[in-house]
Amino acid sequence: MLEEAWTLSPSVALRPEPFGALAYHFGNRKLTFLKRRELVALVRGLDEHIDVRAALTATGIPEDQHDAYAVALRGLADADMIRPRTATTEDAR
Repeated sequence: MLEEAWTLSPSVALRPEPFGALAYHFGNRKLTFLKRRELVALVRGLDEHIDVRAALTATGIPEDQHDAYAVALRGLADADMIRPRTATTEDAR
């Protein structure tokens, strides 16, 4: 996952909260709590970077924490909160 490009699903809205953010998927109605502000910044910035590793670095997340964030992102992907970024996804922006 670290070497792949991802994006926030177009069906997801992020609502800032003191602890981080709430992510709500309007299609499947799932609600997810993003409990770290760094994770929120990472998810918001996925579109701006060539891959997840570049987004992690740009967000200021230490390299020794990259695997833990990849696990969190995998959970978000499993809930369709984030999706792989494709040429079609990039064209839609």
